[in-house]
Amino acid sequence: MSSTTTGIEWTDATWNPMTGCTKLSAGCDHCYAATLAYGKVREHYLKGTPVRDTPENRADPFAPRYWEKRLAQPLGWKRPMRIFVNSMSDVFHAHFTFDMIARVFEVMAEAHWHQFQVLTKRPTRALRYASRLTWGPNIWIGTSVEAMAVADRVDELRQIEQASVRFISAEPLLGPLDALDLTNIDWVIGGGESGSGHRKVNPAWARGLRDSCERSGVAFFWKQWGGHTPKAGGRELDGRTWDDYPVPLATA
Repeated sequence: MSSTTTGIEWTDATWNPMTGCTKLSAGCDHCYAATLAYGKVREHYLKGTPVRDTPENRADPFAPRYWEKRLAQPLGWKRPMRIFVNSMSDVFHAHFTFDMIARVFEVMAEAHWHQFQVLTKRPTRALRYASRLTWGPNIWIGTSVEAMAVADRVDELRQIEQASVRFISAEPLLGPLDALDLTNIDWVIGGGESGSGHRKVNPAWARGLRDSCERSGVAFFWKQWGGHTPKAGGRELDGRTWDDYPVPLATA
């Protein structure tokens, strides 16, 4: 699970130099990363030492862990790819020190032929550290906004001026985002929830998000409708797929 090609439609591969997280908001309720950590990769993750090494964390496969041996992996991937950073964690989780985060950014900047997609639910910490990190034009940063209750995350995201692309992940989409301010946002990913107990997305929410992007000139990507499995509901919205990116891979 350290790095792999992926079925996530908006990226080519995942890279997990960090794993583990804690829940922050309603979008975390059915976290697929936690499900994997407590299931099929449990024994593998338990072999790693948690960043905060306590008996409780050693017994918890989803306690934040830092995997030194995975740091250099993207440097060996010669084909340019879009890479989702930490699909099993959050780069800016409080357990990870600034130095740990800085090393991840140094690798991303060095592997300049890839596009790195960093998605965080903690843009406050990302903004605090942004000016001290190593950035390249190939490093994108985004935040998750599942409903207007957490829309303030975007206010902090748009202040991270060092990022060449700022994006929003509205997945799982749990309510209308028609009032979301897309100023200085380059890309929006939307999608419904999948898995056991998934919460159904209202098509009006998806259309409203798409229409807001079109009015604001923001690239829009509709990932899935969701259901019991990620692909259960298909991907079409009003008779077509929406696969826009803010920057072509070849020009990154």
